[in-house]
Amino acid sequence: MKKIKTDVIVLGAGPGGYAAAFHAAEQGKQVVLVDQGPQLGGVCLNRGCIPSKALINATSVMEEAMDSSHRGIAFDKPKIDLKKMVAWKNNIVKTLASGIEQLASKRKVEVVLGKAHFESATLIRIELEKGQVFYEFDTAIIAVGSRPALPAAFDLGSQRIMSSTEALELANIPKSLLVIGGGYIGMELGTVYANLGSQITVVEAMDSILTGADPDLIRPVMKKAQEKFHDILLATKVLDLKTEDKHIKVTMQGPDQKKVTAKFEKVLVSIGRTPNSHDLGLVDSGVKCDEHGFIVVNEYQQTSVENIYAIGDIAGGTLLAHKASKEAKIAVDHICGEAVSNKDLIIPAVVFTDPELAWVGLTEAEAKQKGLDVNVAKFPWTASGKALAHDRTDGLTKLILEPETDRVLGVGIVGIHAGDLISEGALAVEMGATAEDLALTVHPHPTLSETVMEAAESFYGHSAHVISVKKS
Repeated sequence: MKKIKTDVIVLGAGPGGYAAAFHAAEQGKQVVLVDQGPQLGGVCLNRGCIPSKALINATSVMEEAMDSSHRGIAFDKPKIDLKKMVAWKNNIVKTLASGIEQLASKRKVEVVLGKAHFESATLIRIELEKGQVFYEFDTAIIAVGSRPALPAAFDLGSQRIMSSTEALELANIPKSLLVIGGGYIGMELGTVYANLGSQITVVEAMDSILTGADPDLIRPVMKKAQEKFHDILLATKVLDLKTEDKHIKVTMQGPDQKKVTAKFEKVLVSIGRTPNSHDLGLVDSGVKCDEHGFIVVNEYQQTSVENIYAIGDIAGGTLLAHKASKEAKIAVDHICGEAVSNKDLIIPAVVFTDPELAWVGLTEAEAKQKGLDVNVAKFPWTASGKALAHDRTDGLTKLILEPETDRVLGVGIVGIHAGDLISEGALAVEMGATAEDLALTVHPHPTLSETVMEAAESFYGHSAHVISVKKS
C-alpha cells in the first residue's frame, strides 16, 4: 500500500474547508484538499447560500418592477424562462467554483476529488473514480458540512417532495407548495417560489417563524409574508404525507388538536440540517461525536484526537458559512502554535427574507431569558428618508445596551439590505463600542446605515427625526 505524506489534509472544500486549506498553505504547510463533489465550494456555493441568493435577487427584482406602477412606471407581466434562469444561476456557481480552483492552484494546494475515509488517526483512504489513494498526514481538518434533514416519514421517494437542494433546481413552478418549517431556509425559498407565482403555505411547529430571532425584527417579516403567502400555520405539526394522483396529501394537526388534510402539488421539507459525520471512519480515527452526530470540539476546534480538527457545520453550533471560515483560521492558527480560541466569537446572522433580518450579539429576548438588565434603543424606518425613497419603511434598527456603560451588547436590523448593514453592528459589539461612539460617528445622508447612528442618538434624546426620552 503506497502512502503519500502531507502536513495537513482538509476534508471538505466548502467555505470552511478551502479557507483552512488556503490559510495553512500560506503558513508554509503542504496541504491536500479533498472533496466528494464534482466541483469545489461545498454546500454553500453549490447547493445553498449562493444559488439561493441569486434566485432571491432575480425574483425580487421582478416583484419590485411589478410594484412600481404607483411611481409612474408600469411594466407588462414578466415572462419567466426557468431554463434560462437556472442556467444563469448555475453559471454564477461555476464561475465562483472555478475561482476557488485557481486560488488553490496558485497556493499550491493539491486538490483531490473523491470520498475520504479514516483508516486511523494519521491515515486517510480516498476512493477515486478509478482506484484509491492513501494519505498519511500530520494534521487533519474535517469540514464536510451538513445536509438537509429528511425524516423517514417524509421520504416517500417522490419528486414532489423536495429538500432545499431540489428546490434550487427550479424544475417547475408548482401551483401550490407546502413549506414544512418556518426557519430561514423555508422562508427564503418560500419567498422565491411565491415571487414566481406559487401559492405558498408554510407550516411551523413552533409559535413563531424564524425561532431564535428577536420578535421585534420578526414582526415586519411576518407581516410581509402574510401578504405574499397563501397561509402561515403556526403551532401546527405535519403528521403524515401520502402521494395521491399528482399531489401530496398532507395531514396536519393545529393548536386546537384538530386534524386537517390538504393537497399540494409539491412539498418543501426545511426542518433543519444533519451533519455529514456518517461513513467517514470516525470510529477508526478515534474522533467522538455527540448524540446528534456533530463532532465534539474544544475551544481550538480540536476533536477528541489531538491532531484532528473539525470546523463548520460538522462541529455544530450555528450552521453558517462565515462561522466556518472563522473557525478555519482558528484551527490553522492553533496548528501553527498561535494563541487562539473560539470563545466569545461574534457571529452575525442574516435571513434573506423580504424584508431581510439580521442580528449580532445579544438580543432583547436572550437578555430576558438570562435575567440581564439591558437598555434598548430603537429607530423606526418610517423616519428614514432613504427607506421612504425605497418605499420600504417596514424596517427597524435596534440596539441592546449595557446599562452601566452604554456598551453595545447587540444590534438587530430588519429591512431591505439589513444583511449589508449588520457588519457595523458586528464591529461595534466586537470592539466594545458604546452607543455614544455610534452617535458621534458621522454617517452619510441619506442612507440606511445612518439608522444605526439615529438609534444611538435617539437613546440620548437628540435624534433629529424621532421624539425620544432623553437618557437620564
